[in-house]
Amino acid sequence: MEVSLLGSSRSFRLYPKTQTPKLSSSSTERDSGCLKMRVGKPVRSLKCRSISEDFVERSSPLEVKKELETCFDLIHRLGRGILYLGSARILPNHSHYLQSQELSREAANLLDCTTWSGAGPGLMDAVTKGALEADKPVGGIKIEKEAGEWTASKVHPYLPPQDYHTCRFFSARKHGLVDAVVRNNVSDKTAVIALPGGIGTLDEMFEILALIQLKRIGSVLPVPFIVMNYDSFYSKLFEFIESCEDLGTVYKGEVSALWKVCNSNSEALTYLAEFYELPPYGSTKPETQLRETACG
Repeated sequence: MEVSLLGSSRSFRLYPKTQTPKLSSSSTERDSGCLKMRVGKPVRSLKCRSISEDFVERSSPLEVKKELETCFDLIHRLGRGILYLGSARILPNHSHYLQSQELSREAANLLDCTTWSGAGPGLMDAVTKGALEADKPVGGIKIEKEAGEWTASKVHPYLPPQDYHTCRFFSARKHGLVDAVVRNNVSDKTAVIALPGGIGTLDEMFEILALIQLKRIGSVLPVPFIVMNYDSFYSKLFEFIESCEDLGTVYKGEVSALWKVCNSNSEALTYLAEFYELPPYGSTKPETQLRETACG
């Protein structure tokens, strides 16, 4: 059909609406390898999977549930306490390793609780050794693949098998680590302490912070969250958060209200003593001596 515009010499032709071709019954069968359609272009073959392939029953939910139950049982046996997050790559001769080891030893004595970590190398190893020096319980929730020297093994080199569990799924591991700091009674003394670390540490830090912020951590009572800013390690992160505040993506003071930044072990231990209304903490070994030992 040709139509002329009023008051114009121009005209245009209307073509009937193109009908979408109907698929034959054979092309809709589950066993067909592809569907072929022509829509004004060369024929394009679309690979289609069968229903049974797309919606195959997955076993991972049951495996995650089983791992969660194992983690919860481990925490129930060893008790809740202090969770340490930190790098798996820091070597034993580094000052941060020695400071973390001292912090773990002193904090375990101060709060008289279990020490928890990812039970890997680096700073996780440092806090494990520190707690063992204090003769306090130690628990670990490992992951099969860690960014350090124990990547190929599910076995911890010296912790008893009954004191740690190696997870396949990160979701189960994270649930377990969070559950290790839940406070439901006044007598519970727990904390989250973030040591220097990389992507994994930051992931765990901010995931737990989000749970605390949204009151979804599952704890009846507040849980102290401490960031150890050894040698100004996290200073650039704090600058980034200030930029977020300036931009308006977080409110002023929103993040600082969720954590306590400490530059030294004595500052962190003093904060924990005040938080739990314990006698004032007195450090037995200055951190300057630890730095000199690392440098030597």
